[in-house]
Order: sequence, then C-alpha cells, then structure tokens
Amino acid sequence: MHTAPRHPSPSAHATPQLDAVVVGAGFAGLYQLHRLRELGLRTRVFEACDDIGGTWYRNRYPGARCDVESTAYSFSFSPELDQEWEWSERYATQPEILRYLHHVADRFDLRKDVTLRTRVTRAVYDEDAHTWQVVTDTGETVTSRFVVLATGCTSAVKEPDIPGAGTFAGRALHTADWPHEGVDLTSSRVAVIGTGCSGVQAIPLLAEQAAALTVFQRTPVYALPARNRPLSAAEQAELKARYPEFRAAQRASRGGTVFEPPTRSALEADEAERTAAYEAGWDSGLLSGLLRTYTDILADRAANQTVAEFVRAKIRSIVTDPETAETLSPRTFPFGTKRPCLDTGYYAAYNKPHVGVVDLTRTPIVEITPDGIRTTEREHPVDVLVFATGFDALTGSQVAVDIVGKGGITLKEKWAEGPRNHLGLLSAGFPNLFTVLGPLSPSVLSNAVFSIEQHVEWITECIAHLRRNGVTEIDATPRAEDDWCAHVADLASGTLYPAVASWYTGANVPGKSRVFLAYTGGADRYRAECDAAARDGYRGFTLSTAAGAH
Repeated sequence: MHTAPRHPSPSAHATPQLDAVVVGAGFAGLYQLHRLRELGLRTRVFEACDDIGGTWYRNRYPGARCDVESTAYSFSFSPELDQEWEWSERYATQPEILRYLHHVADRFDLRKDVTLRTRVTRAVYDEDAHTWQVVTDTGETVTSRFVVLATGCTSAVKEPDIPGAGTFAGRALHTADWPHEGVDLTSSRVAVIGTGCSGVQAIPLLAEQAAALTVFQRTPVYALPARNRPLSAAEQAELKARYPEFRAAQRASRGGTVFEPPTRSALEADEAERTAAYEAGWDSGLLSGLLRTYTDILADRAANQTVAEFVRAKIRSIVTDPETAETLSPRTFPFGTKRPCLDTGYYAAYNKPHVGVVDLTRTPIVEITPDGIRTTEREHPVDVLVFATGFDALTGSQVAVDIVGKGGITLKEKWAEGPRNHLGLLSAGFPNLFTVLGPLSPSVLSNAVFSIEQHVEWITECIAHLRRNGVTEIDATPRAEDDWCAHVADLASGTLYPAVASWYTGANVPGKSRVFLAYTGGADRYRAECDAAARDGYRGFTLSTAAGAH
C-alpha cells in the first residue's frame, strides 16, 4: 500500500542541473551521449565499472566474443568510422570489441562526460518540476529533465542460487565478472556450472588449460559452428567499398543482419532438400543460419523437429561417446526457442579424456561443499569453480535501480507481474525515463548494436521534438501501454517461444514472472511502429509542460 507519494517537491520553476542523465557506458550509453551532445544538451553518463565498455568490459572469460559478425556488430552512424576501423576476425573477441569502444570514445571525445566507478542507485520523479532526482552510490545527487537507461539487457548478473555456494574453499569465478588479470588453471580441477552461450564459449578454452574439467549441465544447448577466421586485407577492402549499401540494407532488415528471407515451409520440402538447406545453414557459421532456412522453424513444432534432429545428428557425428553425445543433445525444447550458441570446438572438447559432463537432470546438485560439488550420486572434488549461470535478462538491470515514478510507485512494483511499457521505450507513470534495448522491443532477438542505434535515434529525435515545442514531459498513456503489451504477447503467441522455460521468459530467475520479454515481429516492423508514433505527433504518449518551467 502507498500512503503518500515519495517524490521530492522543489519549486516547479527550478532549472535542472542537467538536461539528461545516461546510465551505463557501453555501446548504448556512448552512442546516446554522442547524439545528445549533438543537440547541445548538458549530459552526464554514470558508469559503475572502472572504465567504459559495458558488457564488453566485464565479460572477459576465455573465449568471449560476439556472435554477430564483427562488421555488422558495430556502429553505422559514422561512415568515417566504418572506413577507418579494421576488424581482425569474422567474430571479434572481447578485447578487440573493447578496443573498438575505446576508439569510439576517443574519436568523439566522449570520456569527458562519463563519470566512472559510480552506480546510479535511485531515481525519483518530481511531478511538479518534471525532473528526475538521480542518486549515486558516491553520495552525489543531480537533477535532470531526462534519464536514459542504457544499462544493457544482459548486465544484471544472476548469482548462483545453490546451497553452500559461499562455503567453497577453492577459487570461485563468474563468467560475467572474470578477473582482468586472467586465471592460471594449469594443474587445476575445474568445474563449470552452466551451458548457456558463455559456458559454450569458455569450455573449449578451459579444457585446454585444466588438468580436469567437469561440466555440470542442467539443460543441453543447440550450438552451431562459428567458422571463425581472420579477415584478409582483401575482404576488408571489399567490405569497406560496399559499406554504404550494406548499412542501408541493414537498416531495413528484420534483425540487423542482411539475408534473403525464406519463402517456403520446411514441411513443403522433401528430406533431401531440407538436409541440403540445413547443411548450408550449418556451414554458414551464422547464428541464424538454420533459422533462416524455412519460414516456419519457429512457428511449427513439426517443422522445428526436422532441424532439431539435424543438429542432434551433428552432435552424434562429433562426440565419439554415444552416451555423452546423448547427454549433450537437447530434446526438451524446440530449436531456437532458447538462444542458440555459436561455438568453436564445444562438442569436440568432450572427446578429450580429461573432460566430462554431469547430467543434472539425472543427478542434481545437492550442495556446494568446501571441497567441491556434491550431487545425489557423489561428491566431485574441485579446485576452481566457474559459474556460467547467466543474467536476470532485459529487466534486471532496470529494477536493480530504485526508480520511483508518479504517485510514489516504483518500477519494480509496477513490473512485479512482468514489464509494461509502450514501444519498449517508456513505461506509463515514469515520464522522461527512456530505455535502450529493454523489454518488449526486438532487443535480444536482433543484432544488439543495430537495435541500440534505432532506439538511441528515436529517443534523441523525441527529445529534440519536445525541446523545440517547449514540452517538458512525455509519458506513455496507460491505454497505449496496454495495447502494446497485448500486441507483443499476441505476436509471441504465434511462435514456439512462450511455451519454453528460458531467460527469454524470465524462467531462469526464481520468483520472476513468466512473460515473453521481446518483440517477435521483426526489427523492420518495430521500426515502422516507432516511426509512425513519432510522425503522428507521438501518438500513444501524453506531452505536457510544467508551469513556468524553463
């Protein structure tokens, strides 16, 4: 129950200290800062880490790299940047992506407006002044007209909820917070808990170092070969020559990668034709290589089963021990309904004599002990424990901040039964608070950098419109929010996604409401929806002015 609004009440005539606060200094925060500075706005970025980079600053585990091709997983807003930066590999590693972000920050002189080692802990809306009071963990408080949450969709680390996790006497690591100095695993018995994308990338390299590696797997994954390789000078030159055309096609694409969409059902093709298409998709080295073969892979269970069995056959052809191959073969969910992984040597790692897998559906973990991991079968002695347990995705980084909107309602309270917003951008009752790459937008179903640019550009143009017209507040209408949430859910219901327990639905976080968290209609359709709302005078939003506000 709310007894009274919990917002400050300074004079409605007070001029805020800042025009905009941006939370987070990864891809989204840096680009948002650049665009707001172009408008002449007084803008500050607060970043909790010791340096810029966002997810690419923290995720330094062995094997960390992007799963969208480097040349597409990059900013498109500057043709000069496209021409001057050289990507060394098809899929860039974490250090290379971080170097790229440092180059962007230096090239556009962004660092001077970034405050590092400072976490935003609270933001309270002043309904009279149409401003946010933003509080940090360093004790600083600032007022700002606008707040942009550029906190990332996979930045709220999911800590292991396993009994005894704090009792382990060896070294415990998390893939999302890997030591910057690296870790020497020589002669160590290593255990990995988790086989999502971080685990799939790390396990082959951990296997090269460890004396023994045991993987504790709850749910096997569909992992596809990345076919990663260095990019030749000739390839770089050819790409740079056609970058303008590629960027234009990318902007119009369904998810930020450019390909010819399928036109037929998998069930219309005979087995030989399907197998040939799947072989081409497997060999493509693309995350969506198999998903883009037929129109109904994510809509029809029978169609999906044809590609799922194709991947299981590939696993059997790589893993020499039949029992291990079966343990690693997903059978409980359709292909693609949990994020597929790109791998380099993942399945082959299990052929090494010192690498093993424990099937937690047969022998669950009972507890972590000072000496290792005890399952219902036995205790596994361990020197180093690696948690690859993922994130509280899409909503976790936002509700981690104590955000208090109109009437003293917190965002966490409002989203208790699942996120609610309009266009994935603003949540009703939380005016002037924008989200980049948040829930109910294409986000994790698209090339993240591509979707970041679309969000940042929409937000920037919206703020420019408000300022041109003397408007000090924009808020989503409850009706538009209801309609958008229903629309997103309706689109998802036409796919196989919602029925699967995954981080796409929040099922990986105990107590989190089960809602499909992303927009499945495609980034092209989503962009059109956002553009139409803006073109129609920001339809679905209420625009207002604080009396006497400057």
